[in-house]
Amino acid sequence: MFRQGRRGFVFAFLAAPVLLYTVYVVSPYLQAFRIAVTDWHGVSTEPRFVGLANFARLLGDETFWTALAHNGVLLVVVPVVTIAIGLLFAHLLTSGGRGSGVAGSRFYRVVLFLPQVLAVAVVAVLFQSVLKPGRGGLVNGPLTALGLTPVGFLTDPRLALWTVAGVLVWQSTGFYVVLFSAAMASIPPELYEAARLDGASGPRLFFRVTLPLIWDSIQVAWVYLGIAAFDAFTLVWVLTADHGGPDRATIVLATEVYRNAFVYSKFGYASALGVALFFLTTTFAVLVLRFTRREDTEYRGGA
Repeated sequence: MFRQGRRGFVFAFLAAPVLLYTVYVVSPYLQAFRIAVTDWHGVSTEPRFVGLANFARLLGDETFWTALAHNGVLLVVVPVVTIAIGLLFAHLLTSGGRGSGVAGSRFYRVVLFLPQVLAVAVVAVLFQSVLKPGRGGLVNGPLTALGLTPVGFLTDPRLALWTVAGVLVWQSTGFYVVLFSAAMASIPPELYEAARLDGASGPRLFFRVTLPLIWDSIQVAWVYLGIAAFDAFTLVWVLTADHGGPDRATIVLATEVYRNAFVYSKFGYASALGVALFFLTTTFAVLVLRFTRREDTEYRGGA
């Protein structure tokens, strides 16, 4: 009787969230799959079925491959740099396992976390002001006043994508500093003491003790940052010229989904792009979870 009552309670508790998730998440995905095999332009009540024609066109679309390449750059740069900086700051704030943290560590965590509180659109508008060319930019203004050549962070095709990656790193780092700090603070101090007795110190202490014990947090960070790199829609759309410029230097798959749907009214092709993005993101997450899986580790002292 008790088990039946508990099952009923669990079912009743989960019914509403599952229903909402099905209606607002699963259902749109299924609709996207259905629209992707049609030539729907957003107005006809009975779109024409075209099978896999949209996907065949996608494979021959130069814009698709350019956007995918840009996503690939972000997929490598953003997680690697963000996780590296996050681990460094978290290690410094927790004093490398020697206590609760450096003086003022809570204040530093709050300051580092502030960019995460801002909406991505707000971050994009802020960096437009910071990086815009001419005397009005916070970076280029002083350079222009000194007679130096301003840097085209958002106007030079060679720099624009790296600028977007840098803004993504700036916006994301604070969250992962807090995440890694919490993971490091949960490591028992006795493990560090035992490691020091075995002769470990400095980098060896970090790589032999800290890193293996917070690996689950790093794995989660890699997946989340990869998903953010595959998206990057809001930042690119608001921050860059022509919503992916200059000269298509910053277009990503998400911007092309929006552009084809709401600018060109090619909803069928946009849905095919969205389906491709869905499978790419899912495949990335599965591969990361599969190949970064580690067995439970314990400290092994010595050289």
